[in-house]
Amino acid sequence: MKIERHKKILELINEYDVETQEELADLLNKSGYNVTQATVSRDIRQMKLFKQNIKGKLKYVVLNTDITDMNDKFIRILKDGFISMAMAQNILVIKTVPGMAMAVAASLDAMNWNEVVGSIAGDDTVMCAIASVDETLIVMNKLRKLLDK
Repeated sequence: MKIERHKKILELINEYDVETQEELADLLNKSGYNVTQATVSRDIRQMKLFKQNIKGKLKYVVLNTDITDMNDKFIRILKDGFISMAMAQNILVIKTVPGMAMAVAASLDAMNWNEVVGSIAGDDTVMCAIASVDETLIVMNKLRKLLDK
């Protein structure tokens, strides 16, 4: 059932400009799949869907898995979603455009920086656990360099 639902999700996000988990759940329910927002949220994570700014709208997309293209896409997501960052000891708090925190967190995690232990995302805030206070400063500098390009 999950495989079929994932296929349907791909169909729906290619056919419609799906901007929220609730919209996707509604479309799935109308298509005969009995899902909740929590199920859709898990599917989005498992399928590695991201919100991307397309013609002024944030919509769910599947990122190309070509490795040479991935870092550029992650950097673009960081640039599109980033608003500010602040350090709280070894925790880096990143403010994002509303709805972009999950994509920004996933992009940071995908960078595979040794200093980053992991990220947790809300709607417009990412909390990154960093291995130490000194390494938090290193990550902040890395982000500044990426965002200034």
